This record gives sequence, C-alpha cells and structure tokens, in this order.
Amino acid sequence: MMSLIATIFIGFIAGLIARAVKPGDDGMGLIMTTVLGIAGAFLAGYGGAALGLYGPGQPVGFIASVIGAIVLLFVVGLVKKR
Repeated sequence: MMSLIATIFIGFIAGLIARAVKPGDDGMGLIMTTVLGIAGAFLAGYGGAALGLYGPGQPVGFIASVIGAIVLLFVVGLVKKR
C-alpha cells in the first residue's frame, strides 16, 4: 500500500517537472499534469519491473518517473496534433 502512495506522490512531482522540462505549450491544467505524472510513474514502474530494475512492491525511482512522464507528454502531443 505504501508503494502505491509513494508512486502517486512521486508521479505528481514528476509530472510537474516533466512539464517544466519539455519545451512548448501543452495546454494542460494541474489535474491533467498530475494524472500524466502518475501515469508516467506507473509506466516507469512496470517498464522497470519488466527489465528487472525494480522488484515487486518497490517504489519507482524519481528520474525514471520523470522520463516516463516526458515520454507520455510527447505521446499526448502527437495524438493531439492529429
């Protein structure tokens, strides 16, 4: 349970940093940024577990969460353009 809460908290902070790092105007509010960061943290968690970087129940690393959120920002940007 604590790893889920830690992943959500890290994802929130990672979403804010990803929006600050990625250039351009995404036109998202605070809630969408939070959801994007949390999704990036989960993406990084599942990807890291698949690659053997994280064990089950282990919280995701902060840098991996930021990278996951940035990847999702690019994907959302590509989908919005179409």
